[in-house]
Amino acid sequence: MIGGYCGKILEVNLSTSKIHVADADEDILRHYIGGRGLATKILWDRLGSKWSKVDPLSPENLLIVATGPLTGFYPGGRVCISGKSPQSNGIIGSTVGGESGIDLKCAGYDAIVIEGASKDPVYLWIKDDEVEIRDASKYWGLDGKDTVVKLTKGALDYLNNKYRRFGEWKDPSILYIGPAGENLSRVAVVMEKWTHAAGYGGYGAVMGSKKLKAIVIKGSGPLPEIHNPIKFHNLLYRAYDECIRRDGMRRWGTGAGGYSVGAIQSSEPVRNWQEEWHDERSFGVDEFERRVWIKRYWGDYGCPTTCLKIALVKCGPYAGSLTDNPDYELQAYVGTNLGIFTPEENVYVASVVDDLGICGINGGNVLGFAAELYQRGILTKEDLGGLDLSWGNAKAFGELAKMIAYRIGIGDILAEGTYRAALKLSKIKGMDLLPYAVQVKGVAVGAHGIRSRMDYPTPIAYACSVQGGDHTSVARLPIDSSGSELVRIMCDSAVVCIFNFYPNPSLMWEFYEAVTGIRLTPRDWCYGDGLRILNIQRAALLLGGPDFYWDPKVHDDNPLRFYEPLPTGPYKGQAADRNEVENLKKQYYEAVGWDEYGIPRSDKLRELGLEDVDSALEEVRKRLKHS
Repeated sequence: MIGGYCGKILEVNLSTSKIHVADADEDILRHYIGGRGLATKILWDRLGSKWSKVDPLSPENLLIVATGPLTGFYPGGRVCISGKSPQSNGIIGSTVGGESGIDLKCAGYDAIVIEGASKDPVYLWIKDDEVEIRDASKYWGLDGKDTVVKLTKGALDYLNNKYRRFGEWKDPSILYIGPAGENLSRVAVVMEKWTHAAGYGGYGAVMGSKKLKAIVIKGSGPLPEIHNPIKFHNLLYRAYDECIRRDGMRRWGTGAGGYSVGAIQSSEPVRNWQEEWHDERSFGVDEFERRVWIKRYWGDYGCPTTCLKIALVKCGPYAGSLTDNPDYELQAYVGTNLGIFTPEENVYVASVVDDLGICGINGGNVLGFAAELYQRGILTKEDLGGLDLSWGNAKAFGELAKMIAYRIGIGDILAEGTYRAALKLSKIKGMDLLPYAVQVKGVAVGAHGIRSRMDYPTPIAYACSVQGGDHTSVARLPIDSSGSELVRIMCDSAVVCIFNFYPNPSLMWEFYEAVTGIRLTPRDWCYGDGLRILNIQRAALLLGGPDFYWDPKVHDDNPLRFYEPLPTGPYKGQAADRNEVENLKKQYYEAVGWDEYGIPRSDKLRELGLEDVDSALEEVRKRLKHS
């Protein structure tokens, strides 16, 4: 077996309650690595021939939890969650921090593939080769913190009783959903710990559709053997040194961006992206540090950056609200995006979405969308169940988040996510509401604008990404540059934390060789195996279905709002330029092997050994070339 792998995949069918362990194919591991790449390969092999007919919320869909060869070895712990996305109808690889990936490998598995659906609530218990589907009826309906507390207590009671000869057990890793996932909200996340989330993709709804409340994992074995332990240890010290020297990141984490990305870069969503600039010093990281932080330098397994914090509102109307930093994305999307500029109110809304299991980005995006419709008189208090959704009304946004999680009133529409909600409300209101929907291919764009060119400098970042609005996986030229989507596919497949990748990107490739024994250069990856994964994801996105399909001529584009000039700030008047977008799209299409319609070319697919993908795309070619 290649170094860094267990060589085993755990297969679980919730419809039949059958569990078995399959051997991993070494050739697949070599070319698809793990994490996002491995999940993409498994999804395509099993569902590709019928992709457009598979409902993401049906038992037919797969939920995949995948580690990579660097899981447990590269500093910081993450795992990748994937499946057919209820948001984009494509494949999204969504990673989440925590120890679940390490526990899974120490239990002896590289990945879990879950199919089917249970009739009643269940959770999956994994303790090495002891794998069981257990009753979760007493956990169903619990919010995030209660779920973690009660599942942890139950697991520790069991372990300390059955395996008492090993002494006191540490907490297991838990991947779980909150009420939003249980009620099949497309903005629901798969959570870990009580603030970490695999947000993009809507996979909390996939777990909910399978009646799977949680996956509880405790591995007691060693990590797999690696190819070159001496080189690995030398690299580990270098990586620690590089990360520890990033003092600003360690002290403040991405939470430093809540003020600076808006005030300095003019790239932060403000009131549903109507603006991207603000100079609200009350939202500076020093204010968060002074007013709400109660723990600093918190990190996941083996992480030298420890960029996480814990925040608690200590007094006032939101006293008791508990969450992480919040990190930049939540500062922006459930802060400035909603007209909220105080740490306490931001922590309150962030704690609500965490407990409900709602994505801070996709959930915050749909909250901002609803608020702008209220601002413009399109949605009324009556539509909103009596809520005054004025900008900055944190209490109202918290209540609307609950309506979305439980699909109450208009929350039932908003739970579909911004794109689908815009389509439904457009029919109800008799007007086109898509101009207010800041998303790409059903996925909310990350909290990084493109108009000022000071944050994401390329205007095709989201437009051409195979993961839609995902800010962690953006299209960029040249395709082998360190920030390109092809390199991010490697990060998500290996699986590594990008915040420990940034200080020295070359280290990831050196780690990969030391662990696996396989030499791989960024260029070889970006023009070979990485491009293979990208093209399968593109094919799945274009095949789409069953409720709608993407047309690259229409949907390989930015949200309409990004073509509106910035109204305020030092970059006032700047906007995305349509001619530049079209020219860069053509260059990008050519670089990744797509034709003028944005469809992967047959010759490129055959060169990559993807003849089955080429055949499946015939229906897309007919549909798009004659539309």
